[in-house]
Amino acid sequence: MLVTLEGLDGSGKSTVHEALQDTYPDAVFTREPTDSWYGEAVARSIADDEADPLAELFLYTADHADHLSRTVRPALDAGELVISDRYSDSRYAYQGVALEGVVDRPMEYVRGIHAAFTRPPDLTIYLDVDPETGARRSGATNKFEQSDYLGRVRANYERLVAAEPGRFVRVDATRSPEVVVERVEQVLSAAV
Repeated sequence: MLVTLEGLDGSGKSTVHEALQDTYPDAVFTREPTDSWYGEAVARSIADDEADPLAELFLYTADHADHLSRTVRPALDAGELVISDRYSDSRYAYQGVALEGVVDRPMEYVRGIHAAFTRPPDLTIYLDVDPETGARRSGATNKFEQSDYLGRVRANYERLVAAEPGRFVRVDATRSPEVVVERVEQVLSAAV
């Protein structure tokens, strides 16, 4: 089973991801961007305010493809539970905003690129937080962590949730980390 943790920067995905490692010690824990050289290229582009958004999309897409072939698919083929901190929905939501004015229907464009090769998650836990809280928590240190940008990203996440309500489970991430982790554990125990 492939479980993904999604949400705005500052929503607590990494905190939940780390806490779940105690609850599910035999699961495969992974994240995007990865720590591969593809992921390092993504990190460099995030730090570059002048990075071309289309080129950046393809860096993220290359990292995702490598992640699937090296980690996700082998683990799933072995019957393991995979829990990923960010996955393709992050790209749809974030690059869907970054590509506004660059391509027509940007989120659909990004989804179309992924459709031929990605492995959709079985369950996505959406840690929902307002853009201002997300920006404050994340420190607003890069172009993707600004509250106005995060507001547009959140609107894209809402479109994704509305399109696949059976896959997404919304968790109120404005609550304390302990309450959020407990709720996520409840969702996972019912699913796995």
